[in-house]
Amino acid sequence: MPPPTLPTTPSLNLTPVPLTPEAFSPFGTAIMSPLARDITTPPPISTLQTLTPTPVLANQSSALKYSPISPMIDTYSTSPSGQPSSARMTMFSCFPRKLRSVSKKKNVFDVRILERHPYTTQTFTPIDLSSQSTAGGEEEPLYLVIVAPSLKGTTVVARTDAGEEVGVVDPPDLSRLRAFVARGGQAVTYGAGTWHAPMVVVGSRRVDFVVVQFVNGVDAEDCQEVVFGEGIVVEVAGGKGESLAKL
Repeated sequence: MPPPTLPTTPSLNLTPVPLTPEAFSPFGTAIMSPLARDITTPPPISTLQTLTPTPVLANQSSALKYSPISPMIDTYSTSPSGQPSSARMTMFSCFPRKLRSVSKKKNVFDVRILERHPYTTQTFTPIDLSSQSTAGGEEEPLYLVIVAPSLKGTTVVARTDAGEEVGVVDPPDLSRLRAFVARGGQAVTYGAGTWHAPMVVVGSRRVDFVVVQFVNGVDAEDCQEVVFGEGIVVEVAGGKGESLAKL
């Protein structure tokens, strides 16, 4: 069934900010290496305590192991169906999104749908994507992480395409919607219940993501979606996200 439409849509112009663990912490976990990209040998043991999370030497002292780096939460036991869940690893091939031009120097992405997974975290890890702005002489794609917390304890009345009224429990708090810019050296875990836009790739080619989450096969419990009208945009200057690459 198509997702219901929320009754009102605020007018929001979001300017994306770089994805960092601190900025993203209200919505989940931003995952990235604490080491500079040009470090090619394990650092001295005396310096490991300065890294977060603190790693230990592994693989005959040829590697650093960080654990844990992100939670894997499964609360399906509290779902209405009580249907047991299992861990699932999938891959999404995400193609560049169409941007809307509002001026010669400014394009925007229109946010029209949000989804959430109320009983599980969901981790997206890009593959075949450099952490650098360019690789092999080409501009590397970026991806936008667009998120909002739930209005817990609230129910709003939305309408289906057929005009039927349905209650949306814990709807997104659109007044706290945020947008982050991520690149190949970063993965992201959406917290259980965090509303987020489907993955938004900005650039000239697709990005493949390995996705890890729990599922129980009950559609209404695995994924909940809402749509809304015009008014929420994320600013992206340049048709291929050139300005985002500078963040």
